[in-house]
Amino acid sequence: MFGWAAQRYWEDTTLASRLNENTPEDRPEDENLGVAANLAYGFQHVLTMYGGIIAVPLILGQAAGLSPNDIGLLITASLFAGGLATILQTMGLPFFGCRLPLVQGVSFSGVATMVAITGNGGIEAVLGAVMVASFIGLLITPIFSKITRFFPPLVTGIVITTIGLTLMPVAARWAMGGNSKAPDFGSMANIELAAVTLVIVLLLSKVGSARISRLSILLAIVIGTLIALALGMTDFSKVSEGPFIALPTIFQWGYPTFQVAAIISMFIVIMVTLVETSADILAVGEIIETKVDSRRLGDGLRADMLSSLIAPVFGSFTQSAFAQNVGLVAVTGIKSRYVVATGGLFLVVLGLLPVMGRVVAAVPSAVLGGAGLVLFGTVAASGIRTLSKVDYANNMNLIIVATSLGFGMIPIASPNFYDHFPTWFATIFHSGISSAAVMAIALNIVFNHLTAGNSDQQSVFVAGTERVLRYQDVAHLHDGDYFLNGKLYDANGVEVPVVATDIHAVAAKRQSGGAAAIPATGH
Repeated sequence: MFGWAAQRYWEDTTLASRLNENTPEDRPEDENLGVAANLAYGFQHVLTMYGGIIAVPLILGQAAGLSPNDIGLLITASLFAGGLATILQTMGLPFFGCRLPLVQGVSFSGVATMVAITGNGGIEAVLGAVMVASFIGLLITPIFSKITRFFPPLVTGIVITTIGLTLMPVAARWAMGGNSKAPDFGSMANIELAAVTLVIVLLLSKVGSARISRLSILLAIVIGTLIALALGMTDFSKVSEGPFIALPTIFQWGYPTFQVAAIISMFIVIMVTLVETSADILAVGEIIETKVDSRRLGDGLRADMLSSLIAPVFGSFTQSAFAQNVGLVAVTGIKSRYVVATGGLFLVVLGLLPVMGRVVAAVPSAVLGGAGLVLFGTVAASGIRTLSKVDYANNMNLIIVATSLGFGMIPIASPNFYDHFPTWFATIFHSGISSAAVMAIALNIVFNHLTAGNSDQQSVFVAGTERVLRYQDVAHLHDGDYFLNGKLYDANGVEVPVVATDIHAVAAKRQSGGAAAIPATGH
C-alpha cells in the first residue's frame, strides 16, 4: 500500500512540476506547490500534530508498565502507522482515501477505553480489540457515507467551532509546559515562552511576504525553540542516545488476543471515530471550499478503518484525522493534499529513524502552546464563519446552535461530568466533538427534516433575535415606495413626509387641544 501510494505521489509531483504554472486546477486540493514547498509545509504539519500523536502511546505505555525503551518503540510504531494512514487518506487507492489534506494519527478518543483493556488483558488485548472493531467499522462505512445530507453548514459549522474550542485546553496545557507532574508546570517562564512564540506568529503573519506568512507557524516554532535553547529551557543532548534506525517489527508486542468485552468497548470507540472523522472530512471540505459527496466521505471513512485495522500489525492503534491540522489548513490557506502527503512521508521517516523523532520531541511544549493558540482559535473562527451562512429566520436553527455548542462544552468545562454514566455513554459523550456532533445531527433531523408538529409560533429565544415590524408600521405604504438616505419616496420620486407618531393620533390630540405638546412632523 505504502509503496504504491508513494510512487504515485512522486509521479504526480514530477508531472505537476512539468505543467505550466498558470494551468488552473480542477479542485483546490489538487494543486501541487512543488517539492520544496511540499517539504516545508509538510514538516509544519508534522510539528503541529507531533505532540498529539505521541501522547496516546506515552499514556498506554505507562499504563501497561512498559520500559522507556519499549515506550519509545510504541511511539515509533505510532508515527510509522500514522504516516501510512496519512498517505492513504491523501493520495488514495480505489475505494480508499478522500484525497483531502487530512493528517491521520492515533485517535485520542479511545485512550480511556484502551487503558481499561490494558489492565485486564495487556496490550495484546488492546490490539486484538482494535483490529476486530475496525473491521466491523469498515463493513458499516456505507451507512455513514450516506449521511452527507444531514451535515448542512448548520451542523458542520457547529462541529468546526466545537473542534476549535475543545482544543483550547490542549494549547493551554502546552503553554504551561505540557507535563502536569513537572515541577515547572505552569511557571511564568513557560507561559512567557508561549507568549513570545504567539507574538512571533502574529508578527510573521503580518509581513508582506506571502511565503513567510504561510510558514509563520513553522518559523515561530523554530525561533521559539532556539530561544528556549538559549535560555536553557530545552535539551538536545539526548538526541544521540538510542538507535538511529529502527525498522518496524510485525506484532512486536506478541500476537493479539480477542476478548468479547474489549471488542464491544472498542467498537463504541470506533463509532465515535467514524463520527469525528466524518465531521473532520466535511470540515476540511468546507474550509478549502471543495465538494464532499457521499462517495468521497465513504472513501475517507474506509481509509480510516483500513488504517485502524492494519495499525496493530505494527504495534499501533486506531487512526483518525487530526483536528489541529485542519486548523493549520485554515491558518495557512494551503489547501494542497500533496503538502499533507509529504507530512505523511515525514511521519514514516520518523517512524524509521527514532533519532529524528527525538529531535522533534525536544521542541518545548510551551512553544507548541503559543502556536497552538492561533491554530485552534482559527478552527473555531472558521466554524463561526460557516455558521454565519446559516439562515436563522423563522426557524429553530439558533436553538440548535446554542444547544449543540453548550452540549459540546460540557466535557470541556467539567471533565468528570459523565463519570457516573454507563461506560458506553461516557465513551461517546466524553468527547466534546462527538457530543456536539451527535446533538447537532439529532436536532437538525428533529426540527429541519421531521417538520411535522413544528409550531409556527417560534420560541421567545428565536423571536428575540429577529427584527419585527408591526402591520400598522407598513400599512400606509404604497406600491413603489422606497427609502433612500433615511427618507421615504413614492414611485415618482416625490418625498413623503414621515411623522413622529400616528397621524390620526396627532389629529386627535390637536382636536383635544394637545397639539402644542406633540410635534406634527419629524425626521
